Amino acid sequence: METKGGYLISRIKQTGTRIFDRMLSESGIDEFNGAQGRILYVLWQSDGISISSLSAQTSLANTTLTSMLDRMESSGLVVRKPDPRDRRSKLIALTDKAKSMRSDYERISQQMNERYYEGFSESEVIQFEAYLQRVLTNLESED
Repeated sequence: METKGGYLISRIKQTGTRIFDRMLSESGIDEFNGAQGRILYVLWQSDGISISSLSAQTSLANTTLTSMLDRMESSGLVVRKPDPRDRRSKLIALTDKAKSMRSDYERISQQMNERYYEGFSESEVIQFEAYLQRVLTNLESED
């Protein structure tokens, strides 16, 4: 049986990222892109976490994450702070500037979600996401 799941997921990610970045730009948000938004999203949930925790929650490699954080720090979105429990470690924390962008980001994310699931019933969304979770679990078991 020929399958196209990986190809379709890749196309969805590329197209979705392009649309999401355009929506951010059209809303006047040019301080970060969709990939950096994923980092901000995690930090909005739990501010002041380690790079390794951020890496695990965003599925970004430490090297990729470090360079993205460098750019975000230069843009005034995040700061690296000493970890009070381990002086060798740094914690990644949001700036007030990044905190102020949360509601706009969430609004745009909701619009994007509506676009993803246009024409789907609630039960179809639940089933689709369950299938995606199974695929992710399969892949993570080999990671």
